[in-house]
Order: sequence, then C-alpha cells, then structure tokens
Amino acid sequence: MNTPNTLTVKNLKTHFFTKAGVVKAVDDVSFSVNSGEILGLVGESGSGKTVTGFSLIGLVDEPGRVVGGSILLNGDDLARKDEKQWRELRGKKIAMIFQDPMMTLNPVLRIDTQMIEAIQAHEDISKQAARERCREALVRVGIASPDERLTSYPHQFSGGMRQRVAIAIALLHEPDLIIADEPTTALDVTIQAQILYEVRKLCSETGMSLIWVTHDLAVISGLADRIAVMYAGRIVEQGSIDEVLDAPLHPYTKGLIESVPSRNKRGAKLYQIPGMTPSLLNLPAGCAFASRCPAKQSDCLVAAPEITQLGEERHVRCFHPVKQEEMA
Repeated sequence: MNTPNTLTVKNLKTHFFTKAGVVKAVDDVSFSVNSGEILGLVGESGSGKTVTGFSLIGLVDEPGRVVGGSILLNGDDLARKDEKQWRELRGKKIAMIFQDPMMTLNPVLRIDTQMIEAIQAHEDISKQAARERCREALVRVGIASPDERLTSYPHQFSGGMRQRVAIAIALLHEPDLIIADEPTTALDVTIQAQILYEVRKLCSETGMSLIWVTHDLAVISGLADRIAVMYAGRIVEQGSIDEVLDAPLHPYTKGLIESVPSRNKRGAKLYQIPGMTPSLLNLPAGCAFASRCPAKQSDCLVAAPEITQLGEERHVRCFHPVKQEEMA
C-alpha cells in the first residue's frame, strides 16, 4: 500500500509511577497506520493495548504518563501537546470509541444536545446546521428514524444502539484517526456483525484510519488489514492479517490462534497458553514470554529480543520464530 501514513508511532513508552515501582505498561512500541486502513491491536488482558490507545489520544491519567517516543498524526507530534492543544484535537482530528458507550454519553442529556455540543465545540456553526449533521451521522451508522432518536435519552436505547450513537459522535468531524477500544465486546453477534460492516465501509468511503483494540481474533480476522500483537507492553509480531493468522511467527501469536475454539478437533480439550502474564512491575531479564513458551532456549532467559523486520510489513520479536511446519 503506497498511501501516506496517517499515524506513525515510534518507540512509544507509557509508564505508571506507583508506590510499588514503575509499571512499564507500554514499552518501546512502534507501528504505523495508513489512510483508510484498519489496524488490529491484539493481546490478552494486561498486554498494554488499551493503554496504547489512551496514550495516542492523550487520556493517560496520573500516575501514568508518556515518557518517550513520538506519535505523529499527519506529521504533527501529539506526544508534545499540552492539555489545551489536546482539547482542540480530540473529536476533530482524532477520536475514540470506548468499550462502554456510557463513557461517551451523558445519561441526563438528550442525544441531540450531546451531538450538537460536540460539533459546536470545534466549529462556529448554527444549531440547525449542526442538528442536520447529527441526523446524517445517525443514518450513516444505520439508525432508523433519526429525528425521533435525536430527541431520546441514552437509557431509551439498547446497548447496540447506544454504541452506534457513540460511533456516530466519533464520526461527526470525520477525524483522520479513530481508536476503537473493544466497542463490540458486550454486544450480541448479530449487532456486532452489523457494526463491523458499517465501520469497514466508513473507512473505505472516507479514508479514515482505524485502530481496533481487541482480544478477539475472530473479530479482527474479518475486519483488519493489518495486525499488531502485544504482550507485556510490547509488540511481539505485526504484519498483514492473512500472513499473521495463516503463518504466525511468534509462539505467543501461535498460542492465541490455537486457543480459538474453532481450531480444536471435536471432543479435544481446548488449548490454553500455560502460565500467567508476568507482572509489569518486575519483568524478567530475558524474553517476557519465556516462562510460558514451549520453544524457549537458554538465550531467551538472558536478554530480551529486539524487533526484527522479516519482510516489507512483517516484524517479529523472537529469537526462535515458529517453523511453519509446526502449524500444519
């Protein structure tokens, strides 16, 4: 893909300074997202994927802060912005869809009030013109009877409808980048499929870039163009969706794929990655995945592997990548 990068993240580090010590929630993370592209950011709970998303939109609260690296949105380094500059950017150039839509919606305000305020916060526009744009945004995400819905309150919507409204709010200014933090996790599969279809269509039509944060490989396989797999605050593998899911190189990625129930033979015990994610307060000297890795060798316990580029878009952080005959 030769389109320019909308977002380029280089060596991002976000640490939390607690009484117990420094938690390296995001540690030396680098990736890029092209215009109109969907990147899946995947990993189990505690891998650092949500903190990465919050770092990209300047929503890391104390005691956490971005301590290193750059976040280039169309060449502009967001890591150097102060809070006033962030308020001008959020919603307009970069937006976020949260897992719980009620983090976006105010329960005591009508939908039209909230959406019109979101527009007028960034643009000098009449209330009537803003309302028409709100109406168009609701139609775009598949909400019928938009005029009636605009006068409703959040509690009058189902979970799926609330999430659609949250997506519509994120789209109001047609931002260059949207970060979606597991927004369909609590929804039933039918509604989930509809929202995924609409999101992919919007990216294709508008050229908007999307980072979809999730632990669900089934969702990402039908949505994303590329995938980045996180473990213990670092990206351990990234590449095109087909390459990574069909031929994973990192043992952790392989374990995630084999943990999907559909890959198990009928009647066979469901595969699990052994052990637990290490504490980010006290990471081992070597590879963070070594204690759980079936392929570990002595060198894995001594030093942490660096990220290695194996193709134009293929990267892996492993001394002993998976041999593909092992996936047969």
